[in-house]
Amino acid sequence: MSCLFNSYDPYFKQPFGAVRAGQTVHLTLCIPEELGYVDPHLVIQKEGKYDVPVHYRMKFDGQTPKQNHFSVDVTLGDVGLYFYYFDLYTDFRRIVRGPDNCGVVSWQEGESWQLTVYEPSFQTPDSIKGKVFYQIFPDRFCEGVENKPMPFPDRLYQADKHAEPFWQPNEIGGHLNEDYFGGDLKGIQLKLPYLHEMGVDFLYLNPIFEAHSNHRYNTADYLNVDPLLGTNEDFEALCMEAAKYGIGIVLDGVFSHTGSDSRYFNREGRYGEGGAYRDANSPYRGWYDFDPKYKGGYRSWWGFETLPEVNEETPSYVDFVTGEGGVIDTWLRRGAAGFRLDVADELPDSFIEKVRAAVKRVGPEKFLLGEVWEDATTKFGFDKRRTYLLGKGLDSVMNYPFKNAVLDFVKGKPAEQAINEIMTICEHYPAPAMDTALNFLSTHDTERALTVIADEPANGRGREWQSGRCVTGDAYEEGILRLKMAYAIIYTLPGVPCLYYGDEIGMQGYRDPFNRGYYCWDSHEKRLRPVLAQLAQLRHTCEAFHSGALRVLRADGGVLHYQRIGLVETAEIIVNRTEHIIVEPLASGKHTEVNPMGFTIVVEEVGHNPNHSYYDYK
Repeated sequence: MSCLFNSYDPYFKQPFGAVRAGQTVHLTLCIPEELGYVDPHLVIQKEGKYDVPVHYRMKFDGQTPKQNHFSVDVTLGDVGLYFYYFDLYTDFRRIVRGPDNCGVVSWQEGESWQLTVYEPSFQTPDSIKGKVFYQIFPDRFCEGVENKPMPFPDRLYQADKHAEPFWQPNEIGGHLNEDYFGGDLKGIQLKLPYLHEMGVDFLYLNPIFEAHSNHRYNTADYLNVDPLLGTNEDFEALCMEAAKYGIGIVLDGVFSHTGSDSRYFNREGRYGEGGAYRDANSPYRGWYDFDPKYKGGYRSWWGFETLPEVNEETPSYVDFVTGEGGVIDTWLRRGAAGFRLDVADELPDSFIEKVRAAVKRVGPEKFLLGEVWEDATTKFGFDKRRTYLLGKGLDSVMNYPFKNAVLDFVKGKPAEQAINEIMTICEHYPAPAMDTALNFLSTHDTERALTVIADEPANGRGREWQSGRCVTGDAYEEGILRLKMAYAIIYTLPGVPCLYYGDEIGMQGYRDPFNRGYYCWDSHEKRLRPVLAQLAQLRHTCEAFHSGALRVLRADGGVLHYQRIGLVETAEIIVNRTEHIIVEPLASGKHTEVNPMGFTIVVEEVGHNPNHSYYDYK
């Protein structure tokens, strides 16, 4: 039986993907004659407590050999998530979503298709689209001021930049993250020419605010740079110098919790006698939830007593973060290009909306990114469906589903499965969010991409097993080839690629702290850098990577072939994971060879002579 409906195919659904509120959607069914007489209806229901299914009768559009065609137009005026299927109406049969997104006939309830309807006014910064990000863990990138003293006596300095980060537990089994390699803002500034050569447009920095751990996700002072990294003036100087290279700086904002060792909570007493923990009359007392029912006497993030949770609805806290002269305002006016919100899932939508207002108050091109590990449109939190990607909250999110799909594909997952996971996200996300989603292969929270690709999974094995592991020999060489393929996909899919520092030289490591080694500036691995630089140049010069549509031409086993279609240019990407050379037909009618474990990218002008390609990358 031929395909009855496929929401990825423009014949069956226009426009593709999410729509703005008030925008009309055209849906088509192709019903084989063998199903007999049918009277199909679209059945669509908005997700909501009091919402009920609405039935739209589809009109008959005519016949082709052995096929009957039906269509319907529907306009949805309210923002939210809608779910739909088709009822044949002549009996109890319906058309539901199959595992490959194609409609299948069922006598029972089945999976529905999702239609995301977002705010008509939703826009995201054009300055982000078509660009390249680079993520830096500040302590581990480059030491610009050498041999500087530790600003606090409980910090341990790692002079050996090739040393493994501390991982051994202390006497009570905890991990204090107290070893510092001395990376700083001056070091980042020194490497701006290198980053520019790599085609980097934005730096995403893990937290830089004063905190008492090397990761700095336990904020001690939101308004000041950690003294080991430099000063507020050093940050402003970095932003000014980066701007000369066309590079913006995005900061990491941790607003769901603070450190217990902070001027706001001050359990450890580092900040005198004040603070919510020590002073019941502290102006910060209302930020926290003190109650004997909690371990330690206060609510903490995931039970970690060093991370007391903040009530993000406390007016004084909201104003401190989002008000004029608050945290967001201060750092954007110091030169930051935007913020990434740590654990955005754990921040109320109302708080995120206020953060957005604070960001956009400084300028519409300022960027607000959220950490979300799943499909951001279907995420539940606070006992309700989250709305932060529908136009009033985040600009976009970190795109973990793409990471998982791409890494799984280069490791051996069938292309059909990987592309379905990718297309699902493209279909669910509003176009403004999809165009600015942060696509990556490694982060400070996940294993390094090369380790994932070339080494065996940790499968829950501890740090002692992970320590010192390093892929070498044939496994390493094959891993490099697969990593090239993975980044070729990441750099050419919808969204914005983000390179995690050190991936370009094949750095390895399982999860924290092994994925946070110091950058090996004396590395002999030079093969990835020119490829990534060329991919970045391609993004900058080909208009299709700004916000061009995605069209899949082939997803078959080890071959992935797709287009990015812009207004004036079309890019065609073929990734060949097989061990054999392939000859692949292009949409233009030409053919191109793709080497085993390699990729080819062809860019052509729309309407150009199909026998000519002015850009080939092999």
